[in-house]
Amino acid sequence: MSKILVTGGCGMIGSNLVKRLVREGHEVSVIDNLWRGKLCYLDNADGKPAIDIDTHFHNIDLSAPVGLDEIVAEQEYVVHLADIVAGIDFVFNNQGDLFRLNNLINTNLFHSVRKAGKDRIKGLLYVGTACSYPLTRQNTLDVVPLKEEELFPAMPESAYGWSKLMGQLEIGYLEKETGIPCCTLQFHNVYGAPCDYGARSQVIPALIRKALNYPEEDFVVWGSGNQGRAFVHVDDVVEALVLALQKGWGHGWIQIGPSECTSIREIALTVVEISGKPIKPFFDTSKPEGDKARSADFTKAREILGWEPKVSLRDGLKQQYEWVKAQMGK
Repeated sequence: MSKILVTGGCGMIGSNLVKRLVREGHEVSVIDNLWRGKLCYLDNADGKPAIDIDTHFHNIDLSAPVGLDEIVAEQEYVVHLADIVAGIDFVFNNQGDLFRLNNLINTNLFHSVRKAGKDRIKGLLYVGTACSYPLTRQNTLDVVPLKEEELFPAMPESAYGWSKLMGQLEIGYLEKETGIPCCTLQFHNVYGAPCDYGARSQVIPALIRKALNYPEEDFVVWGSGNQGRAFVHVDDVVEALVLALQKGWGHGWIQIGPSECTSIREIALTVVEISGKPIKPFFDTSKPEGDKARSADFTKAREILGWEPKVSLRDGLKQQYEWVKAQMGK
């Protein structure tokens, strides 16, 4: 049994990870300011929370934390998932503030880890993003899977990608100076449940909501639909995190995502098919698309962690559709 702190533990990835770690016998604490996450996401199927909320949940804003040093000093491992992110509209309309807050969130947590020291902290696991890769490798529809060594020279498209990249650099310095083992997993586009499907939601839950609400809500797809991403299910991501806690230390950054790039058009049409409704998508090319396309060369994840994606995209979309449908009472 290990004592593990999960920041952002009430979000989609965090809540699933917390439940998995608890099932495996670990003592898990959670930090989350509930900006997007929800306490109820920590509930098991029986309606009881996976952790003792009174003693192991901390509602803390990591951009201006109070009491963080004391919490971190009680842990053996720290999994840092917390950040500010939402759909593409939010990201590109709040870049300055998002960059500032994410850098504060990262550096405040890392400072507490540094103060706790290597005699206490056995490992710091940070989650980066494929958005940190250069725009020049993501601005064409002719997709060649990204490799970890292509991260530099840096040229992310968004402030979000830059802010997450700064976190990767900082834990690299922390690892060298303190001897605390570190690992960065760079996630591609994670989807699954539980999730935010409202105004700040990302593309898949937004399209599912629109399909469920149709015809009361138009089924509008942002952009041409040709833009593509490497979508990876949250179950596969949690598996990667668990494997990284076991054997990811000292290997730098590792991409987590499939080698296949799936267009947003294909996602939209699959959601329509799952809905069973006679929906004709409208592609609004006046809206931003973000990077054109990307996918992952996950060779490093396979060789070091023994990881590869297992949940098929259609099965994952069907599961998420049913979850959102139940939440909406449709």
